[in-house]
Formats: sequence, structure tokens, C-alpha cells
Amino acid sequence: MVALVLAVLLVSYASSMKAYLQQRSHLADLRSQITASQTEVDRLEKANERWKDDDYVRTQARERLGWVMPGETAYQVIDENGHLLDSGDRLADPSQVAKSEATPWWSKQYSSLQNADHPPTERAPVGTITKKTPGE
Repeated sequence: MVALVLAVLLVSYASSMKAYLQQRSHLADLRSQITASQTEVDRLEKANERWKDDDYVRTQARERLGWVMPGETAYQVIDENGHLLDSGDRLADPSQVAKSEATPWWSKQYSSLQNADHPPTERAPVGTITKKTPGE
């Protein structure tokens, strides 16, 4: 009789534990979705703030619409086939620019001394160089 009671309790606890673990997994998924949504909201708020800057609006008008200020002359650069060259330069969001770590002066000095003491070895030429005569 005790074994039967223990078996019933074990089955009821196992099913309760399974439901509990499923709910925890579901909560973790929802929290990750909330975090992703909050990140997207933050990104959109930053983009909205950028549009409040007059310089940013002017830059976007120049890039997207090709507008110029009064008195300026607009130029379009084309390649040898007549296709417009696209500018790869874009303004970066200041909060996303990587900050470089300053190297201490003594570290630069030490590496300079090491390079002077042990210069890199030069590689041999890949092929032989032949002198061409003016008629060739």
C-alpha cells in the first residue's frame, strides 16, 4: 500500500515538475523576447533622436535625395562604364564607435627597441628579374 501511495505521489510530482519546468522555459523565452524588443525600441528611439538634429537631416537630404545648398554645385562621379560610383562613407552613431585603448609610451618604446634589435627578415624574390631590351 505504501509503495502504491509513493508511486502515485511520484507520478503527480513528476507531472507537476514537468509543468513547472515548461513554464520556466516559457518565461525565459518571453524575457528574451522582451529584451530583444527593448533593444529594438532603444535603437528606434536613437534613430528618432538623430532625425531631430538639423545636420543629420541635411546629410540625409544630400545622400538620399541629392539635394544641395544654395550656391553649391553638385557633382556625380562616374566610373569608366558611365555608372555612378556609390559613396561608402556613412556617419556612424557616436554611441557605437569603438573606443581605442591608449598604449602607454613605454610599451611603444619597448616594441620600437625590439624591432630595431631584431628586424624582420626580408623574403627572397618570388621569381627572377630579367632585363628587357628596348625593342621587346
